Amino acid sequence: MASVGMIIRFARRYFWGRKSTQAIHLISWVSVVAIAVGTAALIVVLSVFNGFEDLVKSLYSSFYPALRVSPARGSIFQVTPQQLRAIRQVAGIRAVSESVEAKASIRYNNQQMIAIVKGVDSAYVRVTGLKDKLVQGEYALGTANMPGAVVGVGIASALGVDLQNPLYPLLVYVPNPRVATFLNPEQALRVGSLMPQGIFAIQEEFDDQYVITRIDAMRQLLLLPENAVSALEINVDEHASIADVQRQIGHILGPDVVVKTRYEQNETLYQVMQTEKWVVYALLSFILVIAAFNMIGALSMLVIDKQQDIAILRAMGATGGIIQRIFLAEGLWIAFTGAVIGVVIALALCIGQQRYGWIKLGGHSFVVDAYPVSLKAQDFLLVVATVALIAALASYLPAYRASRQQQDLKFLRA
Repeated sequence: MASVGMIIRFARRYFWGRKSTQAIHLISWVSVVAIAVGTAALIVVLSVFNGFEDLVKSLYSSFYPALRVSPARGSIFQVTPQQLRAIRQVAGIRAVSESVEAKASIRYNNQQMIAIVKGVDSAYVRVTGLKDKLVQGEYALGTANMPGAVVGVGIASALGVDLQNPLYPLLVYVPNPRVATFLNPEQALRVGSLMPQGIFAIQEEFDDQYVITRIDAMRQLLLLPENAVSALEINVDEHASIADVQRQIGHILGPDVVVKTRYEQNETLYQVMQTEKWVVYALLSFILVIAAFNMIGALSMLVIDKQQDIAILRAMGATGGIIQRIFLAEGLWIAFTGAVIGVVIALALCIGQQRYGWIKLGGHSFVVDAYPVSLKAQDFLLVVATVALIAALASYLPAYRASRQQQDLKFLRA
């Protein structure tokens, strides 16, 4: 029974040793280069997708909480002080924020548009990272008598909001729930006044839609009771089990609410990102498949070149299985040589992109200037495993043919 070490020595010798023709050596190195290019391309592209995924998650985490409790039906539900205390006592919960939001017509000076006005309490800054995304002004929501507002940069641009001008408040118009529009159109709308204090920029989805203000101002404007909320937004400790916290909150509030994780709040987006990543992985894997054809050619020529060695090994008692494993090991040696070179190239490119931002994004509207890159160990393992699988499949046929050859040693010497 041949040892693994002996088989590896044969594979190494056949790769680096002299061949009867230079073409075999050239084709072997062409296979190595092709596998190196494919490996590097796979790792770089997966790392770029990881970078965009991490960037999007960080942007969404600035606005979406770790857990969000919303009504199963309708837009408003009521939560009692006892329920709030019970939720805050759940292990792993850092902060709980109440919020009330509604679509409204907002007007500033002579400009008008539709937006979502969201009223939040003082715990909101401990639930989301909105405060860190201000590009102008400050995070100040004013007082109960004079509520302030923080608006998205898209809304501020569309309305021409000037934080330095205190003469123009932000007027908020919402339907009056207690008046029938067709009976008394003059009283069909309620109007609130908010003083802009800051402008935030996260991404277009939020910047063009949201105005943040005090929750008591929104309850007063919508004629809601003090315990009415649109949602409970919850920050959870990093080491806590999201699933356990989610289950306990659902038990406290009952079946009339839905508790969603950050992933479930944006499930479609995350699924699309993952689908794109694996489709690109599958397409780039064809580079390795093409390299495998070169490997088949190189190994087939090597089998012909080493017929005398095969005959000698058989004369020494080597079985067909041993010969097959030697040439399988040769194919894997070619593949892993290319994979190592590809990994080194990918690491150099990715680390360089992280530090120096060599490849820039077009335009100036995105939140980062250069392509983001995030290196993850599982991607390296996946790519190396893919290379090994393709190499093993490509090496099998030449190795099998080598194991079936029955040459006469005397004839070969002649």
